[in-house]
Amino acid sequence: MIRILLLLLTLGLSGPALAQSDPYARLASDSYGDIETGIAGLAASGDPRAGAVLAALAEGRLLYRPSDKALFVKQGDGLVEARSGGAATAEGLKPVRANNKIRRALEAAQGQLNLVSTDPGKRREAAEAVFKARDTSALPAVETALAKESDRGIKRLFEQARAALLLAKPGTPEADRLAALPILQARGDGDSIAILRTIAASDPSETVKAAAGRGIQAIETRLAVAAAAQNVWYGVSLGSVLLLAAIGLAITFGVMGIINMAHGEMVMLGAYTTYLVQDAIRAHAPGLFDWSLAISIPCAFLVAGAVGVVIERGIIRFLYGRPLETLLATFGVSLILQQSVRSIFGPTNREVGSPGFMSGAFDLFGLSITWGRMWIVLFSFSVFLGLLFVLRKTAFGLKTRAVTQNRRMAAAMGIRTPWVDAMTFGLGSGIAGIAGVALSQIDNVSPNLGQGYIIDSFLVVVFGGVGNLWGTLVAALTLGVANKLFEPYFGAVLAKIALLIFIILFIQKRPRGLFALKGRAVES
Repeated sequence: MIRILLLLLTLGLSGPALAQSDPYARLASDSYGDIETGIAGLAASGDPRAGAVLAALAEGRLLYRPSDKALFVKQGDGLVEARSGGAATAEGLKPVRANNKIRRALEAAQGQLNLVSTDPGKRREAAEAVFKARDTSALPAVETALAKESDRGIKRLFEQARAALLLAKPGTPEADRLAALPILQARGDGDSIAILRTIAASDPSETVKAAAGRGIQAIETRLAVAAAAQNVWYGVSLGSVLLLAAIGLAITFGVMGIINMAHGEMVMLGAYTTYLVQDAIRAHAPGLFDWSLAISIPCAFLVAGAVGVVIERGIIRFLYGRPLETLLATFGVSLILQQSVRSIFGPTNREVGSPGFMSGAFDLFGLSITWGRMWIVLFSFSVFLGLLFVLRKTAFGLKTRAVTQNRRMAAAMGIRTPWVDAMTFGLGSGIAGIAGVALSQIDNVSPNLGQGYIIDSFLVVVFGGVGNLWGTLVAALTLGVANKLFEPYFGAVLAKIALLIFIILFIQKRPRGLFALKGRAVES
C-alpha cells in the first residue's frame, strides 16, 4: 500500500515538473519569462523542428490551444502540429505572445541554431554574428559547433568567435585570455582591433594588457601594408586606363609629330559605338548581351579608325611641319565631333551595361578586386602586346618604324610616307576607339567623355618618351600608382598637381622622356 502511494505521489509531481522542463510547454504560456526560457531551451535541445517553430514564432504564425497547451504552426490556410510537423485541425487557438525582449531572444536563438545548420553559408553568417555581438551566453553553443565543424574556413571563424567571447566573459582564466589574443591578431580587422583596445585598457592583468598592445601594433602594421598594396592595385588599374587612352596617341604623336587634340573624341566615338552595339543586341538578340563588348571592340576600332583616316586625309596632311596649326585644327575638330554627337544622341549620359562576367568582386591575398577592373587591366595589356606585335613583326610596323626614325630616308627607299601617315593615324585613332569600349564600363558615356583623358594622355606620352610603346607603358603605370599613393596624403587635386610639377621638372632634365627614340633623324 505504501509503495502504491509513493508511486502516485511521484506521478503527481512529475507532471508539472516535466511541463516546466518542456520548452514546447513553456512557449504555450502567458508569461513572457516562460516564453523566453522556452525559446532558449528549444534552441539548445537539438530538436530538428526547433528552427521551424522559432521561425513561426518570429513571423507570428505560432499558435497554442489554452486547454492543453498544444502548439500549432500556421502554414497557408492549414495547421501543422509543432512537435511532429503533421497536419492538424484545432479551434480556439491563441497566438504565442511576443515583445521586444522575446524578439531579441528569438534572434539569439536562431543564430545559435544556425551555428549547427547543415548550410555552410548559414554557419559562416552565424559565426560572424556571434563574433560581432559578443554575447557570452552563446559560448557553449559556439564550443559545441566548433567541436563538430569540419570546414577549415568556418572552423577558423568559430575559433575567432570563441576567442572574442572568452575575452568578453568575466572570470575567464588569464591563460585562456592570453591564448585568445593571437587568434584575434591573426584575424587582423577593425573589429579585432576594437576588442584588443578594450582589453588593453581594462584587463586586470598587466601581462594580458601588454600582449593586447603588441597585437594592436601588429594588426595596424598589417593593415597599413594592406592599404598600401590596395592603393598599388588601384594605381595599376588607373595606369591601365591611362595606357589605353594614351597608347594610340603615342603612335600618332611619335610617327607624325601631330598634336592631336581630337584624340579624346576618338575615345568618345568608341564608347558610343559600344552603346549602339548593345542597343542593337538588346533589341534583336538579347542572348548575345554577354558578347556585346567582344562585338564592340572591332566595331569601335573600325569606326574610330575610319574617322581618323578622314581627319588625316582631309585636314592634317596639309599642315605637316606646322605643329601649332595642327593643334588648333584638331581642337576645332574635337569641338565639331562633340557637338555632332550631342546633336545626335543628346547631352545626357547613355547607359552601357556590363556583361555578367564583369560583375562582382573577389579577394586575392587580402586585396579586394572587382572583376570589371581586372578585365580592363588584362584588356589593356592585351592591346599593348597586340600593338607591339604589329609594330615589330609586320611589314606595316617595319615601315612605320622606318618613317619614325628617318622620314626622308624611308621615302628615298620607296616607302609611301603619306600612306604610312594615314594608316598610322587611323591605327592610333582605332586604338583610342578600343579604349572607349573599356572606358564605357567605368565612366559616363557622354559627349565630354574624351576630355577627361586627353591631358593625362599627353602627360603619359611625354613622360614615357614620344613614340615609344614601352615608355608609354612604364609612364602610365608609374603615374597611376604614384597618383593613388599620393592621394591619401595630399588629396586627389593636390596629388595631380604634384605629379604635374614632377613631370615638368623631369622634362627639364630629360626632354625626350624616359625612353627616347634612337635614329639619325631623331638625334639630328
